[in-house]
Amino acid sequence: MIKVVRGNPTPEELAAALAVVQARAAATAAAAASGPGPAVPEGWSDPSRIARSARPGPGPRAWARSYWPA
Repeated sequence: MIKVVRGNPTPEELAAALAVVQARAAATAAAAASGPGPAVPEGWSDPSRIARSARPGPGPRAWARSYWPA
């Protein structure tokens, strides 16, 4: 049930708003009926996996070790 709480919409404005709500509900129902959602990428393809390891500390040639952690 939809209720206008504030304002005085014209019949055309109300029909347009209801059309948007109905289209959104239909799209959601169709997506749920089509099956499972998108597949979750596997961990090896996650670019943040490189950032999970500890960064090298300061010292000689630390810049060379900063690209690929050991």
